[in-house]
Amino acid sequence: MYQKIIVAMDGSESSKRALDEALRIAALMHAQVHALYLVEKAPVFPYTCHYDMALMHDNLHRHGQAVLNEAAQAIAAANVNGETELVEMNRMADDIAGCLQRCARHYGADLVVMGTHGYRGVRRAVLGSVAEGFLRGSTCPVLLVRDRKADSDSHAPAQG
Repeated sequence: MYQKIIVAMDGSESSKRALDEALRIAALMHAQVHALYLVEKAPVFPYTCHYDMALMHDNLHRHGQAVLNEAAQAIAAANVNGETELVEMNRMADDIAGCLQRCARHYGADLVVMGTHGYRGVRRAVLGSVAEGFLRGSTCPVLLVRDRKADSDSHAPAQG
């Protein structure tokens, strides 16, 4: 059924859980896992901030490589065929969801597994949702995995 599974990694708890789910599926299906970390080129305007863009870019790459090294260890420990890839987004106007969709098409993914934080209401409106953006435009099945904190928050009694 699934032979090529992409996992979107960002280092969050939900992306780690997504990798775990992808590895379980891959082990059952004898599928290959392709863990991706996308480095976004955020537009920065010189009059609004004083960041060293080269340093920021290097830090994003270092973080991405650390996340992917951890993913590679998990893939090896699960005895699943897999690989990792750091993808540099080349377009300033590009968004993560769109870039991930292009990667899924290029790789020929049968399934994309990604974490979601489970934000609702104002938090979701302000922060946006990569998972929702990807899901809306996806041409292949998508498995969304929430982090444990979101799971426990959704079962907590309402306060007020």
